[in-house]
Amino acid sequence: MEKNPETIISELGLELPSAPKPMGVYKPVLISGNLLYVSGTGPIKSDGSLIKGRVGDNLTPEEGKSAAQQAGLAMLAIIKANIGDLNRIGRIVKTFGMVNSVPEFDQHPAVINGFSELMAKVFGPDNGIGVRSAVGMILPSGMAVEIEAVFELKD
Repeated sequence: MEKNPETIISELGLELPSAPKPMGVYKPVLISGNLLYVSGTGPIKSDGSLIKGRVGDNLTPEEGKSAAQQAGLAMLAIIKANIGDLNRIGRIVKTFGMVNSVPEFDQHPAVINGFSELMAKVFGPDNGIGVRSAVGMILPSGMAVEIEAVFELKD
């Protein structure tokens, strides 16, 4: 029997922050058919604050990777708040990871691995790994990373 995603998160010594309210005119999640689309999610900590900074400037790549993991936890909190149960997730399909970085930084995939490694641990090596893009850009509010994703829901 597969483990509950929330049990795995707890066993990893991690916690889901409170799901934030949308800060604009958009839906945090949208279900179309059996796909769950999640809007861009920043690295929201348990106290509601954002992890801010630019990788290659005032954040190291490892700190950026930790921020990407935190964005993953925030995304799972948003999913849970909107669909009620993380057990409804069948697999991750697509990840688009954005890293707030200096123009010279070129290791964006290594930073977004913080998100991808979390999903692989929570949903397993088959269902927790999907296709992915990772790019650098300037992000709103100075957040370190922003990640959007598409998940497939179980039947």
